[in-house]
Amino acid sequence: MGKKISVSYEGAPCYHIEIQRDFSQLPQRLQELGYGANKACIITESNVAPFYLHEIEHLLAPVFSECISYVFEAGESSKNTDTVGKVYECLIRHSFDRKDVLVALGGGVTGDLTGFAAATYLRGIDFIQVPTTLLAQTDSSIGGKTGVDFMQYKNMVGAFYMPKLVYMNISTLQSLPGRQFSSGAAELIKHGFIKDAGLLETLKEDSREIMAQEPGCLEDVIYRSCQVKRHVVEEDPKEKGERALLNFGHTIGHAIEKLSGFRLCHGECVALGMVGAAYISYLQGDLSQEQVGKLESILAGYGLPVKLSAFGHTPEEVLAATKLDKKMESGKIKFVLLKRFGDAYITKELTDERILEGIRYLY
Repeated sequence: MGKKISVSYEGAPCYHIEIQRDFSQLPQRLQELGYGANKACIITESNVAPFYLHEIEHLLAPVFSECISYVFEAGESSKNTDTVGKVYECLIRHSFDRKDVLVALGGGVTGDLTGFAAATYLRGIDFIQVPTTLLAQTDSSIGGKTGVDFMQYKNMVGAFYMPKLVYMNISTLQSLPGRQFSSGAAELIKHGFIKDAGLLETLKEDSREIMAQEPGCLEDVIYRSCQVKRHVVEEDPKEKGERALLNFGHTIGHAIEKLSGFRLCHGECVALGMVGAAYISYLQGDLSQEQVGKLESILAGYGLPVKLSAFGHTPEEVLAATKLDKKMESGKIKFVLLKRFGDAYITKELTDERILEGIRYLY
């Protein structure tokens, strides 16, 4: 039972992604990595801790010489340098050194924040990812991107820093509110649109079973989604080229997310961004109107929005917010469009008016 994917970094094997249905294999995997006389700090947030912290502490206590935890307040508002500073303080108080390890237990915020703390504490200590949300399992836990927000600008401060292990227990998804599960599905669907049209067909045909979290179907699509992410990050580990394809839907999506004050979930914003990008792809002569409609239908089948409602900001304000994104290059927006389903490309040649047309389509 379970699936394993090996991820390389700069041509050499680096870490495994393990997809399981419980946490039972986690202690053995850590022992296989050589941990034993080390200390571990489990970093998690206030929503996840009541569900899984005690179980993980119980499993890890026999593996490590000391196992502590640090719990921060759940939410994007905690993803900042202040929280990282408090993590540093906790580690210093418990005399953590470079041989010790951090365990990121939670969703994307936890993984990004823990990874950044690991990358910068004592100039780098080990960390492992134990993602508990669909968004983290299919996207943010893979590839070594770590970071925190700064002045409401997402992931503006960060580092590329690889985990030693990504261990997924898909049964944790049962504790997610439906809206959060749908939000994570957006990143899973995105991987189909950029690299795997066959995955898209499965997501369309099996949407009912996947939304109901039928274990076999869920494990299959998470595995296939992770394979897409693995392939892209291996080809371009530090986002100098192809890795930017993973930003499909994110340029408009991040702008909407920021303007909403993070009232909308990340995946909801990415879904809207994908719709806008698909419409621009249609205007560019790549997709048909029918394909734009099919993209919207797939997203809607997972409870994701395809139109903005009661947003309170104009399309022009959304366009202005896209100019503040860290993906700007020499004053131009790197925009990801679709040639066809499963085949994405990057352009820096879109005019403001063309991007505005894509944003207006969402209203």
